[in-house]
Amino acid sequence: MTIQEYISAHRERFMAEWASLLRIPSVSCQEEHKADMLRCAERWRELLIEAGAQHAEIMPSEGNPFVYAEYTPAQPKQTVLVYAHYDVMPAEPLEQWHSNPWEPEIREEQGALRLFARGADDDKGQAMIQVKAFEFLVKNALLESQVKFLFEGEEEIGSPSLERFIREHRDLLRCDVILVSDTSMIGKNTPSITTGLRGLAYWQVEVTGPNRDLHSGHFGGAVKNPINALCEMLSRVVDAHGRIVVPHFYDHVLPIPDAERAMMAQIPFDEATYRQAIDVDAVFGEEGFSTLERNSCRPSFDICGIWGGYQGEGSKTVIPSKAFAKISCRLVANQNHEEISNNMAEYLQSIAPQGVRVNVTPMHGGQGYVCPIDIPAYKAAEKGFETAFGKRPLAARRGGSIPIISTFEQVLGVKTILMGFGLEQNAIHSPNESMDLDVWEKGIVAVATFYQNL
Repeated sequence: MTIQEYISAHRERFMAEWASLLRIPSVSCQEEHKADMLRCAERWRELLIEAGAQHAEIMPSEGNPFVYAEYTPAQPKQTVLVYAHYDVMPAEPLEQWHSNPWEPEIREEQGALRLFARGADDDKGQAMIQVKAFEFLVKNALLESQVKFLFEGEEEIGSPSLERFIREHRDLLRCDVILVSDTSMIGKNTPSITTGLRGLAYWQVEVTGPNRDLHSGHFGGAVKNPINALCEMLSRVVDAHGRIVVPHFYDHVLPIPDAERAMMAQIPFDEATYRQAIDVDAVFGEEGFSTLERNSCRPSFDICGIWGGYQGEGSKTVIPSKAFAKISCRLVANQNHEEISNNMAEYLQSIAPQGVRVNVTPMHGGQGYVCPIDIPAYKAAEKGFETAFGKRPLAARRGGSIPIISTFEQVLGVKTILMGFGLEQNAIHSPNESMDLDVWEKGIVAVATFYQNL
């Protein structure tokens, strides 16, 4: 039986099992859903056993429990660890949903059948792709890899229990490659594999001048204004060519391989449309790189918030005592977020003008990640997409951050293949989240083919 025949024969059951998960409001950030988290974990345990796992259990953590399952053939050629998460974002605002977010509904939209529910894509729908591909291979005696599943219930709140869990269970989770379906493709007709994620460093900057707010007439021109000082300092982080001038910032930034740059050039992108969509008349960034390269493969610096002084109605002529800003850098693979954090703090201190005191507080950060496109596991994923979608997928780095991926590499020492099947129109985290059913079924084909070519 082919994978397409198997899906057709079991489609109704697949939909029912998927719906049974989507009906559980496993919202990790809301205490009222604590019992639902355990209920969802238990449902996943049942479905993994039914799919063919030889062992599945719910494992406790400091927060929500993990679901662990495994299958080992007689002579495994390698071990694949499948990671996913069963928690979801809140459904609010409920009034913006066109159907009940906790009662899955299939309807046609823009010529495609889509399943609407919270978690339809992120990540219950994509996790189900993994489980159903696994089921097909086990039931048809085609699986030659040992497969381990690790599903967590805290991804949407930053995975606070995950790193400790994988360090404590390093031997249990030992594997040759990690497989994750929790990312997106460029488009339904432009399949892609995410090959890179940016890291992050984030700070709060506090600049203090006089010991109280001062009358700007009595003191203006004689005392350094903390807001002026803060603006001067932040304006000196990036030069006119778009490069960050903090010492040693680029020491470990690797060039983009020519093969990846060539693939990125094939990504459909119209700069005029891009500018129009965000209503700006020009783009800006590091010279020598395209817009797509700048927002995915190169580091960046941004002021995320800035405040100080009087902000109420009308005017108040004061020199404020303090000024504040929240700033961040997106980082790329090989940049250490802790080193960057220290370097940024030292740089801002070094350029602070006389008359003010500067305090830089690191807030949080994470490592970037990049997956080479010439390793066997990537080639197997590439073949999977090509079989399912009829064309070779593009390698595409993403500008966002998923810190758990770099944590896996640091702790387990293996690469992660990001076989994601989301689309922009799936509206994850938003009202009316959905999953394209044609893409969902092709995802099952792609993952099954990945294992057969690994």
